[in-house]
Amino acid sequence: MPTNILMPALSPTMEKGNLAKWLKKEIETNKATMEVEAVDEGVLAKITVPEGTADVPVNQVIGIIAGEGEDPKSVAASGASAAPVPKAEAPAPASAPAAPAPKPNGVGAPAAHAGDRVFASPLARRIAKESGVDLASIAGSGPKGRIVQADVKAAVEGGAAKPAATAAPAPAAAKAPPSAAAGAALAQGPSLAQVKAMYEEGSYEEVPLDGMRKTVAKRLTESKQTVPHFYLSLDVELDALLKLRTQLNASAPQDKDGKPLFKLSVNDFVIKALALALQEVPDANAVWAEDRVLKFRHSDVGVAVAIEGGLFTPVIRRAEQKTLSAISGEMKDLAGRARKRRLKPEEYQGGATAVSNLGMYGISNFQAVINPPHATILAVGAGEKRVVVKNDAPAVVQAMTVTLSLDHRVVDGALGAEVLSAFKRLIENPMSMLV
Repeated sequence: MPTNILMPALSPTMEKGNLAKWLKKEIETNKATMEVEAVDEGVLAKITVPEGTADVPVNQVIGIIAGEGEDPKSVAASGASAAPVPKAEAPAPASAPAAPAPKPNGVGAPAAHAGDRVFASPLARRIAKESGVDLASIAGSGPKGRIVQADVKAAVEGGAAKPAATAAPAPAAAKAPPSAAAGAALAQGPSLAQVKAMYEEGSYEEVPLDGMRKTVAKRLTESKQTVPHFYLSLDVELDALLKLRTQLNASAPQDKDGKPLFKLSVNDFVIKALALALQEVPDANAVWAEDRVLKFRHSDVGVAVAIEGGLFTPVIRRAEQKTLSAISGEMKDLAGRARKRRLKPEEYQGGATAVSNLGMYGISNFQAVINPPHATILAVGAGEKRVVVKNDAPAVVQAMTVTLSLDHRVVDGALGAEVLSAFKRLIENPMSMLV
């Protein structure tokens, strides 16, 4: 019997992906391009979604496999039970009834409903609540009819407002407040048409967003809207660290070609120091999880890696247990594969904190945006010579400014200060990281 190949979900947050290439073949998620192995044996009889297709929904049929003894040509000709990629339907006009329009699943009633239960993503539920939309009136377009963010926004734009409990009008003297839908629209900024209207036609080039840029924009917007950020900064001296780094690199063993097996960077020390600092202040080694906090035994530190069109944050697992040379080697491998978009989801998902270093660009200090569910992220500025007072006399030192962004729901000011104090002590006494 022919078997349908479905678009897989390659990460917990993936709702759509780009089908980059049929090798037989690889799929591009919202961040990385990954090869996916078919779970069924047989011959690829038909490709229903050509390579290069963008925004293919999870669980959409993308190809058909002919089973043992079946003629691939006959299977391809019959089309089996595969369905073409559904076309997006135009939203109902504002004057249309609030009843949900039929969705690609072919039924008019929402497929996400089972009895009185409505299946919807947490973000979709929050947006529906803020916008005054009844989830029971929406048909989901997500996996197995699940209601997702796009469905709620379409309902808001189509005027599917939640009916009032009573028909009694508001008092004439009362001024109606702005609708939640209008507030949501303002939060998202002006529309494409509104932005283009501000500029002379032909004076700009339109660059469509790829999956990574869409994901980065969505996650960072949600972070700033939902995470109560606050920031703590201090300066750390680097003279002892730079001296030790030079000694360690000079004594690094060599391979058969005479090349050193490792070359430590300042960032390697930063990763290790942050990992150890979180071990000293375990209450800050945590992430936000809706109605509770998850505290971790080990320090899994993400490191922001800039790539063309976005960024990855590969994670160094159990960084507090690893040597500086091990961290250095792992970071070079992860960063190299990140720039080629060849990381696996498990290599950039999770972690309890992160490091964002812009020192190599000459940036003296900045504030990084927290990557939920993390509770912290450390922004690292450039090392530079500064004049400080030591023993009541001016002295020149090599120093850098670091800023810790914190989620106040998880880490308060005093706890965050403890983390930075421990980090400063480790950086300024780097030998302690070798023990």
